[in-house]
Order: sequence, then structure tokens, then C-alpha cells
Amino acid sequence: MTDQSAPPGPAELAAALATEGPLSRPIALALLDRGAALLASGDFHAAGTAYQRVAGFDDAAVTAAAWLGLAEALFRLDRENDARNAWEAILRLPDTPSTYAAWRNLAAAHVRAGDLRDAMAAYREADRRAPAEDRAEIASRLGWLAKETGDSGAARRYFARSRGDGPAVPLAYLILGLTIIVSFYALSDGGMQLASDLAVNKGAIAAGQIYRLFTVTLVHANLAHLLVNMYALYLLGPLVEGLWGSKTFVAFYLLTAAAASTASFLLSPGNSVGASGAIFGLVGVLLAGTRAHHPVLDRRARALVPQLGSIIVINLAIGFFFAGTIDNAAHVGGLVAGLWLGLVVPPGRVRTLRDFWHGPGRAAAGTTPLVVASLGVLALIALIVVGLTAGGLTI
Repeated sequence: MTDQSAPPGPAELAAALATEGPLSRPIALALLDRGAALLASGDFHAAGTAYQRVAGFDDAAVTAAAWLGLAEALFRLDRENDARNAWEAILRLPDTPSTYAAWRNLAAAHVRAGDLRDAMAAYREADRRAPAEDRAEIASRLGWLAKETGDSGAARRYFARSRGDGPAVPLAYLILGLTIIVSFYALSDGGMQLASDLAVNKGAIAAGQIYRLFTVTLVHANLAHLLVNMYALYLLGPLVEGLWGSKTFVAFYLLTAAAASTASFLLSPGNSVGASGAIFGLVGVLLAGTRAHHPVLDRRARALVPQLGSIIVINLAIGFFFAGTIDNAAHVGGLVAGLWLGLVVPPGRVRTLRDFWHGPGRAAAGTTPLVVASLGVLALIALIVVGLTAGGLTI
């Protein structure tokens, strides 16, 4: 008698490989195991032969596993077009445990070929089938592809999913909306006192009303002043938030506002209102950060960032030409603070595409260590405190 439960031996497998026709289930599964062992040993030709013999088995899951192994062998042999055909063969079958891997591998092949829209479609299919431990990575890849194809809104949503935090609506837009509401009220007949209470007032700050360093961004001198600043925030805010993350964006906005207000407190002769200092700060962050850390930029960012230097020069020239009506000190203070922050704080939500496709978990090239970034932020805060003290702050 023979043991019917014993796995097929080498002779049976060799015979199966040398013949054609239907395979028994034990033989088919044994050939899958043999293919996996040959792949692991680097014998890709023999692995492909074993997998190809199983392809067409009457169980879709077994056939899909065979096609997946065959695709891997072909890919290792630099036959990527044939590998793509094998992945596509899996997708013509009903869903099996191999379907997710086939969509993911096909998506990566589209990326290597530069077919980013096809890659997005394939990654979306992979996303629907991804195990829990892979979903963050797939969402991050979809975010990058959305950025590269110019869909910034989708990119933000995917990156928020990949991080497991962050709002779907950029905080920059929430700040913009709040500023418009407060500014409109402050410009009304009943809001004049609010405008006075939130502005940079040298005497009030010297008396300890530190909150004015930040609330000044919420009130504006007139409608034109508000519209210009909010349009700039609409353009720049989401770019900074997308590169550095929502929490860091808010920190940048507040720190550069405080730096701008401190410069105004020290150097400007009168009171000030407006978000211009914080806006100049965002310009500085983008200008220094994109050059120091080389993050991947989407199409809109690639169109805007190269113009930032000219924008700074033109706006500072206008400010000095109209000295007395424009708070140049606040603009320069916000800009310098933004340049410093962009230099010492690396973008926390992006990497270069080259590093990204090498796999998750790698740090972006050229990033500043966290301790240096922390010390840089503390140095700016210390400088603001020194400036306020030098200006006569008393608490």
C-alpha cells in the first residue's frame, strides 16, 4: 500500500513538468512550492517553468498564484512586458488572494513606464483590496501620483489617509475663512473697536498684551488689503501645508506672524494690522525650504515656487516706495523668520520621487535632523522674546 497523503516526490514532479494535460491538486500545489523555492535560490528560468506548468489549473486561486510567480520570475529576468502580461492574466480571473499583488505590481510597472494616470487607476484597485498593514503605503503612493498629475485636492486627501491624521480640508482655508469673517466685521461700523483690540499696538504690547502678535493677522486696513493677503494665503498656504503638514503649517504661520509683529513693535512708528507679515513668512518658508531640502513639487508648486524671489523683490520695493503706509518692518521680519524656518525644518510630509519608489520608511534625502530643527525653532522663539524685551515689554 502507498501513503496517499504523502506529497509528490521529485520523480512525480519531473514527470509532471515533462508532460502535458491536467494536473492533480497535490501536484499543482507541489509545483507552486517548487517554483517559490527556485525563485528564492535565484533560478528564475526553472521557477518560471514550474509556474507556467500550473497556469491554467481549474482552481482560479491556484492559477492566479502560478501567474503571480511566473510574473515575478519574468520580472527578475528583465522581461517586464511579459511580466505585465502575466499580472494582467490574473486580473482576468475572479478575485483571488493574488489579485491585490497583481494590481500593485502592475501599478508600479505603469510608474516605471511613466504612465501615471494608468498607475493611479491600478493603485486605486490595489487600495480596495489592500490588507490593513499596506493601506497607508498605498494611500501615500496615490497621494504622490495625484500631486504629479496636478490633482492637489486628491493628493491632500490621500496623504491625510496615509498619515492617519490631518484634515481633509486644508487648515490654510480654515484660517483664510476665519480671517475674512473677522476682517469684514472689523471693517464694519460696529467692529471698529475689535480692529483696535486685535491690532499691533506698541503701547498695548509693551503692557503685556502678547496675543496681539498673532491676532493682528485677523484684521485689515481695507477691503483691498484683505483681498490681496487672502489671495496670497489661498495660493501659498496649501503648498506649505502639503509639504510640511497641517500642524507645522499652523506653527509656521503663528511664528512668522509673531516675528513680523515683533519687528513692527521694534521698528515701525505706528500701529499695524494685516496678515502680510505671516504671508511673507510663508514665502520665505517655501523659498528656503524647497531649495534646501528639494521636496517633490506638484505642477502648481513647480509653476509658483520659481517666481517667489521676484515676488519678494517686487513687494519689498513697493513697501519701501510707499513707506509710511506699508509696514516694511513686519514684511522683512516675517520673511526672515520664514527663510530661517524653511532652512532648519525639513518638509515632514514628502520625499523625493526617487527615494519614494525605493520603498516606505526611508528618510528624505538631505533632511535636517529633528534635534537641529527643534533648536532652530527655539532660537527663533528666543529671538522674538529678546526683541520684545528690548522693545520695552513688561508683564
